[in-house]
Amino acid sequence: MLDLAVLGLLHESPMHGYELRKRLTTMLGPFRAAISYGTLYPTLRRMQQAGWITEDSDPAEPAATGSAERPLRRKPGFGKRSRISYKLTAEGKERFGDLLAQVGPEAYDDAAFGVHFAFFGRTDAATRLRILEGRRRRVEERREGLRDALNRAAERLDAYSLELQRHGLEAADREVRWLEELIVHERTGQPPTVTTPHPSPGAAGPNNTGPDRPAGERRPD
Repeated sequence: MLDLAVLGLLHESPMHGYELRKRLTTMLGPFRAAISYGTLYPTLRRMQQAGWITEDSDPAEPAATGSAERPLRRKPGFGKRSRISYKLTAEGKERFGDLLAQVGPEAYDDAAFGVHFAFFGRTDAATRLRILEGRRRRVEERREGLRDALNRAAERLDAYSLELQRHGLEAADREVRWLEELIVHERTGQPPTVTTPHPSPGAAGPNNTGPDRPAGERRPD
C-alpha cells in the first residue's frame, strides 16, 4: 500500500520528503495509517536501492547568518544547505504500473482500496471494475456480519453500544450503494458524476458577511 502511494505521488511530480509525507497523510487518512518520518525514509531508501526512485538536490539555500551586530559563526562546509527531492525512475514507473494492476484480496481492504481508488485515473477500466466489485463483496460481507451481530446481541447491548452498531451498519449500507453506482458507471463507460459541495448557510466568505449581519455592515476588527 505504501509503495503504491509513494510511487503514485512521485509519478505526478518530484517531491521533498516533507511534502510527500503531507500528501500521504491526506491520501491514507490519519486514522488509517500514521506516516511518520521513521516509516517514510526507510521506505524511500529501500526504493532507491531497488532503483525505483532517485534523489535530486535543489539549489542550495543560504543558511542563517545571524544579525549584523552578532554574525553567526559557521564551520567550513556548512555555509549552505540543500533540500533533497525524490524523483521516479523508469523502473519506478514500471513498478507503479505493476502495483496498479494488482487486484487480489488485499486491494479490497480499507486503506489499500483508498490508495487504489486515488489512482483510478491511471488504471485501466477492467482493473477498476474488478477492484470495485471485490470491494463491494468485502463490504457486503461486513454488512451482513454487523446485521447478524446486531440481531443476536441487541437485547444485551446498552443504548450507546447499540447505536454504534447501527452506525456501522448504516455506513456499510451507504458504501455499498456508492460502490454500486460506480460499478454501473464503469460498465457503461461513463465517469462518475462529480458534485461540488455548497457552502453552508450563514458561513462567512468573500460574498457573505456571516450569519445575521446586514450586507452593508462591516465585521468588527
